[in-house]
Amino acid sequence: MTSSWTDIFAADGTLNQNILAVSDVIWTYCLVALLIGCGVFFTWKTRFVQFRMIREMVRLLTDSTFTKKGEKHISSFQAFAVSVATRVGTGNLAGVATAITIGGPGSVFWMWLIALIGSSSAFVESTLAQLFKQKHKDSFVGGPAYYILKGMRLKWMAALFAVLITITFGLSYNSIQSNTICSAMEQAFGISPLWMGVVTAFLSLLVVFGGIQRIAKVSSILVPIMAVGYFLLAITVVIMNIGILPDILLQIIKGAFGIEQFAGGTLGATMMTGIKRGLFSNEAGEGSAPNVAATADVSHPVKQGLIQALGVFTDTLLVCSCTAFIILLSGTYQTSGLNGIALTQDSLQDEIGSVGPIFVAIAVCLFAFSSIIGNYYYGEANIRFLTPKKSALNIYRVFSAGIVVLFGAIASLDIVWNIGDVCMACLAACNLIAIICLGKYAFRLLDDYRAQKKQGIKEPTFTKDKLLEIADRIECWE
Repeated sequence: MTSSWTDIFAADGTLNQNILAVSDVIWTYCLVALLIGCGVFFTWKTRFVQFRMIREMVRLLTDSTFTKKGEKHISSFQAFAVSVATRVGTGNLAGVATAITIGGPGSVFWMWLIALIGSSSAFVESTLAQLFKQKHKDSFVGGPAYYILKGMRLKWMAALFAVLITITFGLSYNSIQSNTICSAMEQAFGISPLWMGVVTAFLSLLVVFGGIQRIAKVSSILVPIMAVGYFLLAITVVIMNIGILPDILLQIIKGAFGIEQFAGGTLGATMMTGIKRGLFSNEAGEGSAPNVAATADVSHPVKQGLIQALGVFTDTLLVCSCTAFIILLSGTYQTSGLNGIALTQDSLQDEIGSVGPIFVAIAVCLFAFSSIIGNYYYGEANIRFLTPKKSALNIYRVFSAGIVVLFGAIASLDIVWNIGDVCMACLAACNLIAIICLGKYAFRLLDDYRAQKKQGIKEPTFTKDKLLEIADRIECWE
């Protein structure tokens, strides 16, 4: 990393350069240590929950709801689908390509590592979201703003998080998703980014005005189709190049720890790029997935913690790896001079011919569109936290799914990615501090869940009298 504090305040620096410098400094000196430290701490305190309970995670995908008559809560699988919809998006297709372009093959290893470690953070934050969720008309609502307010009793910090996540996901990240959709469609079909932006904005508005139930239904259809289809394509590419796969794996390991990278001063860039793009993709510890995890109707908070930990694995170890192998097996990242989604399309074209860019364009539309509507909901949950006024929510809907989507269609790739990095850093730091302070409750809930499973109880249950010291702050677990 070459950024310094003088770079940030350079008199002749452009806006884009300043944003990039701020992002690099925040990540390099503050957030990465906190992110990895939290992941290691939570992994240890939960006794490696993300590895020991994988079978239970998969089983819970079919967990039924406990909805009372007249209520419209969403199921565990629907909550999983919405969270994966936001995770599996631009970061998996364009973000992985950017990481490899900047940091080389070694950055893929650091993406894998941050997923393995960070999934424990995802477990803790989503368990807390379930514990402190609130009833809202015919659904539940919750997330970091709610557990900061109820668990830590810091109203100012809860409000700060609500503002940050609304800006980060509902605005900044949605411009990134839109930018990638329009870039892919222009590359494959020559469609004007402006017109593609108009169509994307219209469809987004159509879905988001239907609320979380419509968002959940759309996501539960799109996510399985796009994830399975993309995985099958990647497997086909790997089989076609099975002879050079060992060399690719060796490149990833050597690039992550290689002497050449260390001597050339690029090892830090490889690590930081992989970690940044990994977190942008899987969102572990960032405080986003808990907003939808809180909406699920389950019998025990730990169930959604496990579901969201599985979501991190699905995103990074499955979908991100698919993109990485497609790009590395083609080798075009070394010669094409391309970046982002254009590199992914070019790599696939090199492997399967002219149908490659078309397939990626269609895939990215599904990935990114599902992310737009999921990102929107993260903002909605926090707008509801900040104000009960429906007019404020409607204004947010127009901005998030309409105006911002149009902006992203015509903005430059560097600007939207760098704004996203800065917002993500501030947001993650705020949430990580909160879950460090409140993590003890998630650990106790996990102990309770494991104890019930050992007793032969197939579907563990929770009531707030098991946490008497904070029972007055728990609303939904009578």
